[in-house]
Amino acid sequence: MFSVKKSAPANVDYIVRPSGPLRGEIRVPGDKSISHRCIMLGAVADGDTRVRGLLEGEDVLATVAAFRSLGVEIDGPEDGEAVVHGVGREGLRAPAAAIDLGNSGTAMRLLAGLLAGQGFDCTLVGDASLNRRPMRRITEPLARMGARIETADGGTPPLVIRARDGLAPIGYTTPVASAQVKSSILLAGLYANGRTCVTEAVPTRDHTERMLAAFGAALTREDASTREGLPSHERAPAGEGSRVRIEGGGRLAATEIDVPGDISSAAFLLAAAAGRPGSDLLVRGVGVNPTRTGILAILEQMGADISQSNRRTSGGEPVADLRVRGTVLHGVDVAPALVPSAIDEFPAVFAAAATARGATRVTGAGELRVKESDRLAVSAAGLAALGVRARTTGDGGMVIEGGTMSGGEVDSAGDHRIAMAFATAAAAAPVRIRDCRNVATSFPGFRTLANSVGLDVEVVDAGG
Repeated sequence: MFSVKKSAPANVDYIVRPSGPLRGEIRVPGDKSISHRCIMLGAVADGDTRVRGLLEGEDVLATVAAFRSLGVEIDGPEDGEAVVHGVGREGLRAPAAAIDLGNSGTAMRLLAGLLAGQGFDCTLVGDASLNRRPMRRITEPLARMGARIETADGGTPPLVIRARDGLAPIGYTTPVASAQVKSSILLAGLYANGRTCVTEAVPTRDHTERMLAAFGAALTREDASTREGLPSHERAPAGEGSRVRIEGGGRLAATEIDVPGDISSAAFLLAAAAGRPGSDLLVRGVGVNPTRTGILAILEQMGADISQSNRRTSGGEPVADLRVRGTVLHGVDVAPALVPSAIDEFPAVFAAAATARGATRVTGAGELRVKESDRLAVSAAGLAALGVRARTTGDGGMVIEGGTMSGGEVDSAGDHRIAMAFATAAAAAPVRIRDCRNVATSFPGFRTLANSVGLDVEVVDAGG
């Protein structure tokens, strides 16, 4: 239906050589999820939103470029600082061309919600990986609100969003545990005439709700801790995990945001240090939002020695310094309830499980099949290439028999998290990881930081 011509960027591979314990004190780049959201909400707020700690990875820079094309002036980012000069609720303008969001599914799904009720047409495109990812999970509830969004065959991008003067509020129960779906509907709810409600069976990351509240949106949240205080007619049915309501038509007020370090980025180094006896690694200023800390719970179940200190709150988000001391990990059965709060970190879990004692079993993680790659299949293939017994299962899971990883070659399928997981895994011989360019989407400076704490990662031309 659509043809998008893009020049192919030069690709790179990693060559990773065996290394010992990880030691040092580091900071990881700003949280990618929060960085996207502060640009988006700052753009439609009244006034200037000042951001510190913004991730300057390619995904977030694509969001910055998108809003500039929509008529928003943004200073920076430079050294993690940016100022978003908000244009207000009705101030976005039609872009001159299709908006290219590169590899970022978060940007596309959230932006689709924000643009669904605008008075102009807009087309959202992505790279080859993004253009294979499912979008009906957002276009169907948005259509119920009155949005008109066209997709390519199969419900994938590009997305053509037709002009619409406002939307209708809906009550929606998400069929999959997805913060992107929830967030897309809530952002569309800003432009609805009334109250939009999203109910989740399993709570997912709540950065959108926290940030909407920080910008002054009329939003209420209900979960197990707040349900008893509500009138019976407003409570979610028993067994439902959470419910979020947002009132449409209100205005947002600019604010200041300090973006914490991204726990998804920290996960790779935390997992690597956890399974290497003698390691002592301190990662400062990491976001520890309880909807994101499944990785810590899983590693601790595997026997990891992880402690938190200097806990504080920044911009409505809990933050802490994380210290991990290396030990010998053991295999575990990962509870399905932990999956949503660790969904982006499972490549790191798989890498840790590969050298743990015994078997690790994961179930209920079918969402991994529709990320930047099929992370279950690609991880299993990579582990097998390095001599680790791993197999996917029909229940959206994987079984990994821990042992020693040999040398060899792994294809990351262009997935930044797969590339980083294998780059930080403990292998007994050199490993070449193919197609690592997209690491820059979420973790610029990954190699330098990894090597500074004791890893041995070399970047080479993909053709070499």
